Amino acid sequence: MTSQNTKAFLSLWIVIVVMAALVFVPAWTFDYWQAWVFLAVYFASSFAITLYVMKTDPALLARRIRGGPFAEREPAQKIIMSLTSLGFIGLVVVPALDHRFGWSRVPPALALAGDLLVVLGFLAVLAVFRENSFTSATIELAPDQTVISTGPYALVRHPMYAGALVMLLGIPIALGSWWGLLVISAMLPALVWRLLDEENFLAKNLPGYAEYRKQVRYRLLPPVW
Repeated sequence: MTSQNTKAFLSLWIVIVVMAALVFVPAWTFDYWQAWVFLAVYFASSFAITLYVMKTDPALLARRIRGGPFAEREPAQKIIMSLTSLGFIGLVVVPALDHRFGWSRVPPALALAGDLLVVLGFLAVLAVFRENSFTSATIELAPDQTVISTGPYALVRHPMYAGALVMLLGIPIALGSWWGLLVISAMLPALVWRLLDEENFLAKNLPGYAEYRKQVRYRLLPPVW
């Protein structure tokens, strides 16, 4: 196993352990079946995609393991990623507190539907990875990067963000909380800010991207936006 693969697996395990702590400590119980199912779904999906990228596209794996606020080069993106990271923490902590104090109740069937949304979000991410090897975790431009306009990119300009939103929507529902959905509304401004900033960067630095924006009208959700 290469050092890059080891780093990818280590990062994945750290994420899972941290997420488990963020769920079970605020909930103050392990008697939380929604959390166990969600963590199993999230880990299995993450593990499968990591294995796929590891075997098929090492260059993409290298781009994906360099992420987070400290990996960004622009000050605005450091702020955006910091806000997004805090939002993701809130997305699991608020449902855990909801479970502990009984603020709301999601029927079991809907909680499982939330897990399905998480899986669908991961499948959208996988489709992006298969189509675009330049999908970096940070906003940057590879020397040999070209405009990708096929697959999901023929439908919307930011299919990765579209898939992420489906996943984010599913997380609080999967954890059995309606109140957790409010966290998504708080995260949306940062996500939109990042998306628009990335578009401006690509339009200025990636040949052909300005024409691609004219060709594909919608950013996230046809025919809304």
